[in-house]
Amino acid sequence: MTKLKEYKMFIDGSWVESESKKTFETLNPENNEPWAKVPEASAKDIDLAVKAAQKAFDGEWSKLFPKERAKYLKAIADQLRENAEHLGKIETIDTGKLYKETKTQANYIAEYYDYYAGLADKVEGTVLPIDKANMQVITTRVPIGVVAAIIPWNSQMLLTAVKLAPALAMGNTIVIKSSELAPATLFELGKLIEKTGIPKGVVNIVSGFGEPCGKALTSHNLVERVAFTGGPETARHIIRNSADNLSQVSLELGGKSPVVVFEDADQENALNGITAGIFGASGQSCIAGSRLYIQNNIYENFLEKIINRANKIKLGPPMDSDTQMGPLNSLKQLELIEKNIKLTLNQGGKLKCGGKRHNLSNKGYYFPPTVIECENHNLPTAENELFGPVLSVMKFKDEKHAIELMNDNNFGLAAGIFTENNGIAMRVSKSVRAGIVFINTYRLISPVAPFGGFKNSGFGRESGLEVIKDYSNIKTTWINTSTKTISDPFIVR
Repeated sequence: MTKLKEYKMFIDGSWVESESKKTFETLNPENNEPWAKVPEASAKDIDLAVKAAQKAFDGEWSKLFPKERAKYLKAIADQLRENAEHLGKIETIDTGKLYKETKTQANYIAEYYDYYAGLADKVEGTVLPIDKANMQVITTRVPIGVVAAIIPWNSQMLLTAVKLAPALAMGNTIVIKSSELAPATLFELGKLIEKTGIPKGVVNIVSGFGEPCGKALTSHNLVERVAFTGGPETARHIIRNSADNLSQVSLELGGKSPVVVFEDADQENALNGITAGIFGASGQSCIAGSRLYIQNNIYENFLEKIINRANKIKLGPPMDSDTQMGPLNSLKQLELIEKNIKLTLNQGGKLKCGGKRHNLSNKGYYFPPTVIECENHNLPTAENELFGPVLSVMKFKDEKHAIELMNDNNFGLAAGIFTENNGIAMRVSKSVRAGIVFINTYRLISPVAPFGGFKNSGFGRESGLEVIKDYSNIKTTWINTSTKTISDPFIVR
């Protein structure tokens, strides 16, 4: 048996075991075999991590000039670029995502740290045009304190960066909880952060399960903000956990994103966008374009093109350069997909391709690109988030009908529109209830572009100019410029 790689948690600038010495294994989705073991954090471990973050915040970190904090962010960016291939390899082993994507993303994620490094000394206050004589009133933005970041397994580098970078830029400290499904990548990131010489306790990384680790972190009385990415059910627990402390909360949750293809669309471009949206990363993306609506006049022809494209996608080992889809991350995911497909077919859905475990699944969690034709867009595969390569396809009549169908779902994270008519594109974009809209493209990210959703897809935003302010509090300061004694102290002036 191959010896497992061993990791420790990063707390207060040191690499430590859990206080209980408990560990758990993480599996390689390619072969369903354990490859590493990590500490299982207890409530005591979380308390140590949060208190370390609070001590660092009360110490020098929050008092550094913004340009000094920016140097550490730039150093993290440099480490990511220098170690992108290594990080990509670890993330691929731990998650099953394609190596060609993970190494590329690790390199690009450096841009997020550069972006917020550049913003660190651009957060300005204001002088208010106050309606009181001899009063100067100013506002300043100050860091909020300790941030708890809960990271999912599927896009760890990105979903850590959009929390960690603005938090540090603003002068906060942070405790990051990795996903129990794929924790290794964040420990590798921690090693790179340590190399920057960042003060101990500023960044802490722990691993464990929702209970007790996640609960202890999100309910800790020293945590001022919880930044969570994950599912709605876990989000509800986090809101309850944080309520006693009145902690700020941002939630980036799931999606069931609709894509519409109008009859005038560039069909080859639409095919590529749809492929990226639902089969890229094996559909394991919160913005996966899993609901496809095709206008009546082109329905049959375009559906056939989608099926042909799906059948040509190559599944295989995620480290291979010619692989287009790797395995799913877990057996639980695979079984959820199978359950929903079965229910959909029993309710009248028509399987057009895929739908059964790939023959590579005798070891890993491989599932082929799947297309299901649905008369009713409320069928299980068209309504539920599956986090897999399953595309539910339906017809629509006209612009009004498309908007109705797109909005008829509890999620509202992303949407895609394919048309050569700019008027249609803008009207549909304006009407669809989604936080992100892609027009004639799909599945792009940038540190400049805010990311987040409506409805059950959460609240708050990540990335972009304004997000750094979410990691601050506004302080208002009144300055009396008069030499006169304060008048009647028993009335509000």
